[in-house]
Amino acid sequence: MTKDRILVIGACGQIGVELTLELRKIYGDANVVASDLREENPLLKGTGPYVSLDVMNKEMLHVQVIRQNITQIYLLAAILSATGEKNPHLAWSLNTQSLLNVLEIAKDENIQKVYWPSSIAVFGPTSPKINCPQQTIIEPITVYGISKYAGEFWCNYFYHRYQVDVRSLRYPGLISYKSEPGGGTTDYAVEIFHDALEENSYTCFLKEDTYIPMMYMPDAIRATIELMETNADKISVRTSYNISGMSFSPKEIAAEIKKHLPEFTINYQPDYRLAIAESWPQSIDDSVANKDWQWKPKFDLSEVTIDMIANLKKKLKNNFI
Repeated sequence: MTKDRILVIGACGQIGVELTLELRKIYGDANVVASDLREENPLLKGTGPYVSLDVMNKEMLHVQVIRQNITQIYLLAAILSATGEKNPHLAWSLNTQSLLNVLEIAKDENIQKVYWPSSIAVFGPTSPKINCPQQTIIEPITVYGISKYAGEFWCNYFYHRYQVDVRSLRYPGLISYKSEPGGGTTDYAVEIFHDALEENSYTCFLKEDTYIPMMYMPDAIRATIELMETNADKISVRTSYNISGMSFSPKEIAAEIKKHLPEFTINYQPDYRLAIAESWPQSIDDSVANKDWQWKPKFDLSEVTIDMIANLKKKLKNNFI
């Protein structure tokens, strides 16, 4: 039996850092190769192999896959929603061509499994706002959402045409204390904790009653690994699975923070990101994921707030030592 060798592309991003560390616990440090264009994230240093890699350079990527005897690929490199609107052509090019490069190499090298994340950004103003279902009207209005929806169908195509076992989740907004946010519209839910602890106030780029589906990073990492470890015959969705954690507004997260930091204040100065957030559903129906591989989130807003504040306090204290 061939030992699993995993390549994580975009390992220094918000998801990549924590996913790489978790995969190394499961498969062994030496068997999970982290890669990115940027300098290695400090949290990854000394935990396993790292290579500098440009996913847009297909030949270079192909060489690494062969050289490292890779059996699974996690492709996390992407330009997110808010950043993508500043450079739509670059976002489209990176988000779609990187996926095609990986899928073609996976086909040619008989890679066992590929993971590629989609996003709630595939949904648009015409999608149902409450409990948005797995199959529904999807008309995204951002280049990020358009690229992710196109990517879902490339995954579906390569599975049915070439039997590439590619799997995907539509992530909601992600909250983490370990790694910095990556330029998404949901970044406020991370920034608010940093500013609450450092400045005792936060200026939010959304309105107080803007509801967005969100998820704590440990749930997102667990969902990813659970999906990838599920038997192929149980996977019924080859575009991308809806998954849900919790939904809340800036007003509600601010109220939770105030329970622990009573002096905290929040102000609202909505910008272009508000229109993006308002185009998305307020909550997600993930019953198909629950049926196929028993997905269930563990963290609610209260638990996330307690954990974020405790861990960010530790980080701040260590930074001052």
